[in-house]
Amino acid sequence: MTDAMITNSTIESIKQRVNFRYQRFVIVGPLLLLAAGGGDLIFNTSGAMKEVVFNQFFDAYVAVSVFVAITLLLFFSLEKYLDIDVGTVMQDAKILQVPVATFLGLLPGCGGAVIVITSFARGKITLGAMVGALIGTMGDAAFLLMTQEPITYVKVIVLSSIAGILTGWAVDKYHPGDLYTITKVKTQGLIGKIRKRDILYIVLVFPGLIIGVMQLMQIDVRSIEIFGLDIVWLGISGIIISLVVWVVSPVTAITMTGDHPITRTTEETSFVTVWVVIAFLAYDMSRAFLGLDLTTIANSAWLYIPLLAVLIGFIPGCGPQILVTTLYLQGVIPFAGLIGNAIANDGDALFPAIALTPKMAIIATLYSSVPALIIAYFFLFYG
Repeated sequence: MTDAMITNSTIESIKQRVNFRYQRFVIVGPLLLLAAGGGDLIFNTSGAMKEVVFNQFFDAYVAVSVFVAITLLLFFSLEKYLDIDVGTVMQDAKILQVPVATFLGLLPGCGGAVIVITSFARGKITLGAMVGALIGTMGDAAFLLMTQEPITYVKVIVLSSIAGILTGWAVDKYHPGDLYTITKVKTQGLIGKIRKRDILYIVLVFPGLIIGVMQLMQIDVRSIEIFGLDIVWLGISGIIISLVVWVVSPVTAITMTGDHPITRTTEETSFVTVWVVIAFLAYDMSRAFLGLDLTTIANSAWLYIPLLAVLIGFIPGCGPQILVTTLYLQGVIPFAGLIGNAIANDGDALFPAIALTPKMAIIATLYSSVPALIIAYFFLFYG
């Protein structure tokens, strides 16, 4: 009986993994097809589409991915070796729970917000503290904005912190919410060790970083060759490895703090990279092959941009939020759209929130929309 149960459990686990990777390949497959020139064969564009894809792969890698990877590697290294019981700190903070939770939410990525959510699920902190963390978090989109426009990123986290603290205190005063005392909060298993693909990924990041820095210094890097190959292939290789890592990754949402910083960097950067590439290609191809001017469209619907950005923020996960941030960096949407989405979105932190405390997760997300809309429309009219 036991052997049968184990066998059935193993089969079910394999089915889930196959289905999960199939879903990811549905997204990655078309990107690999475009990189291989399939788009030109389908649309008979004589290599034009492949050239756009290669250029966007290169730009996405050397202008975004390598900087995200280095930032993550530093951040995760510091996080791994700081031995602090955050849950206990928040529980003892009392009235300072909300500011502490909001600060954790402000940390790039979703790790800080997830810590707050699990602490709320265990009955250690208030609903206002969770609201503050969800308002503060920008998810993985924070790394993209941080590496591309650091001054704008500082502006966003200052506004988010003020909104998170004030809204969190207001919630605690007028709607304390239900307390949860879940004794066992399920988390994902640790990967446990550095894999070969993690080492390959990080090794490739460093030459990419050098090229990225040179490009920031206005040096024409596209004429550089390495071992007789055009430098563009460095970016293409980095992107393809990112796509493959994301497809085969066993991590369904976020990596755990116990994993090695190199492993976490590989997983998280690959995830960010996939969505950045999608956003870059969507913008460039819509302009080059469909004749769509997203900037003109956005300008014509300027009044609804903050509302749409906030509604997108309700979508769980970091992918849609990365798309919004990319549209801002491309000059398609104004700062009002960016700040509205940044305050409203919960990133990957919304997944454990829904799983552990679904009722309070929905309420907390709705509360976050109030400051998001107010601040976004303020900047739309007066910013």
